[in-house]
Amino acid sequence: MPSSETAIANLLGRYAELMDGGDFTGAAELFRHAKLKVRGDDLIDFNGVRAIWEEFVIRYDDGTPRTKHVITNPIIEVDEAAGAAICRSYYTVFQQLEGFPLQPIIAGRYVDHFERVDGAWRYSYRDYSLTELLGDLSRHLRMELT
Repeated sequence: MPSSETAIANLLGRYAELMDGGDFTGAAELFRHAKLKVRGDDLIDFNGVRAIWEEFVIRYDDGTPRTKHVITNPIIEVDEAAGAAICRSYYTVFQQLEGFPLQPIIAGRYVDHFERVDGAWRYSYRDYSLTELLGDLSRHLRMELT
């Protein structure tokens, strides 16, 4: 059985893998028991985030958004007795398409809370609003971020 830190880091990686594979339902499922802060004080559940991804993230002929989510610098703090953890990390999303060279398109931070239930770690909260750097998102989103 992996350590708590490894299990949590694996959840970060699984999220990136599912998003880059265009599996928004699978990615949203990771947040089934979580609330996500999207802007201001607005909290949404996994159905809400799945709907946002389905509506606004562009998928291409191969079914993917042609992105690579890179999640780095995780600082994982685990309270084993309480079965709770917090992870602060950075993310950078790269995209490449024909006529659009590989480049970073957005970067920011995640603040994630986790809970251990029946021996398994799962997301309980994500602050999804901490976007810090914006590049050319015109081939990634059907909306403008400010």
